[in-house]
Amino acid sequence: MIDAALTWQQACQALASDDYDAAYQILEAAYHEAPRPVRARLSLYLVSLSSLYGESGSEDMRRGLTEARTLDPSLRTDPLYLALSAELDARTRGPDAQPPREEARHALDALPRYHAACALNLSGQPEQALTVAPPAPELPAHLRWRLRSVQADAEEQLGHSEDAVALYGEAAHLAQGVNKAVMWQEQSALMLQQGRLEEAAAALEQARPLYRRPLPEEDTLHLASWHYLQAQVEMHKDDLDAALQSIQEAARLEAAQGDPSYGVALVWGQILTSRGQAEEALTLFEQALERAEEEERPYVLHELGVALLDLDRPVDAREKLEAVLGASEYPFAAEVLADVAECDYRLGRLQEAQYEAEQALAQGATVPASLVLGSVAMDYYHLDEALEHYQRVTREAAPGSRDWVTGHQMAADVMAQQGFPDPAAAYAHAQQALEHTEASDDWFGTLQDHLGKAGALMSAGRGRTLN
Repeated sequence: MIDAALTWQQACQALASDDYDAAYQILEAAYHEAPRPVRARLSLYLVSLSSLYGESGSEDMRRGLTEARTLDPSLRTDPLYLALSAELDARTRGPDAQPPREEARHALDALPRYHAACALNLSGQPEQALTVAPPAPELPAHLRWRLRSVQADAEEQLGHSEDAVALYGEAAHLAQGVNKAVMWQEQSALMLQQGRLEEAAAALEQARPLYRRPLPEEDTLHLASWHYLQAQVEMHKDDLDAALQSIQEAARLEAAQGDPSYGVALVWGQILTSRGQAEEALTLFEQALERAEEEERPYVLHELGVALLDLDRPVDAREKLEAVLGASEYPFAAEVLADVAECDYRLGRLQEAQYEAEQALAQGATVPASLVLGSVAMDYYHLDEALEHYQRVTREAAPGSRDWVTGHQMAADVMAQQGFPDPAAAYAHAQQALEHTEASDDWFGTLQDHLGKAGALMSAGRGRTLN
């Protein structure tokens, strides 16, 4: 006599070792020998197994649910059937899906509650998903790390990034093989968003050895994601040659699967922009725009606008940036407004540029807005005002960044035009800028001159006799 619960336990033992084929064989062998009511229950377990494949398992889920209720119509009110049906509906219709019924959300068994939590999270109800989720130890081993992943995603949707990072770490601890690598990568991606570069790099370092050689085809896109994240770490560390190699490898792996992504093209373009190859970057950003979903388009248009500004094409840049300003959900609207102000400044629209930059500054885009305001003040020969803006840039920009260097260059230059009223401050600005300015740069000689004059004034001041 076939026992459905015992068969499920045996399948779960195989799944604990990521042996999906063995799990299917166990369930299907029992299915063919079991009486009709037991086959109906086994159909639900097969649906649970199919759900692990995400979108690609949806059709198998649909067939299995139909089979289960055909074999045993009473299952229509069963908590597991209801939870799996809700999960399938959420995969298909997203936020328009019907939420799981109470019988699924409050089932005594952890398995229906796990699938109910998945359904709620997929349909954009993360808070409810966290409430419904069962304790991880009550679930089979193969679902414990998946539960932590669902909970991490829910916390991320709620804006609780620190909680999400911790949950992805737990998921990585509980998972095996490439699944462990994927969880480290999810954690790394969140850390990158938070600017935690060293920790993001450490997570990626733990993930990389988990990819087997030769690489199974089904793991190719996961490894592509690893290279995509590694490229971002290297780009933020200003290791642009390594970043370029990493993103090119990500693109190669995606192309091998016939699945080129928006994200890889976007980051490749960003790396090229950072390398001063704005013209080449435009091609990558155009590719990213073609692949982007509607909500992703503002990110690409912003990058396109910045690249066009780098190429001194303010009219074209403004067109792209204006399209981003119409996207109400875009989180970097203040920075876009500052870039629009830069466009107007270059087009000679000083009043418009000043107004837009002041708005951008008020909205938090401190560095780019201050640079525009400094340029406008210089054009009006308001040197004290210009110096205030440039010194704000030196305080707020990341040390060593292009904006930070520009702030120091301009602050030293303004002080020189003022006649070095504070030679020590002028010397400091010139010295900081010189350390990050190539000898071939036009600024190099100018800064050396400022440094020499400020230094001479400081020496003269120290040598005076007080009356």
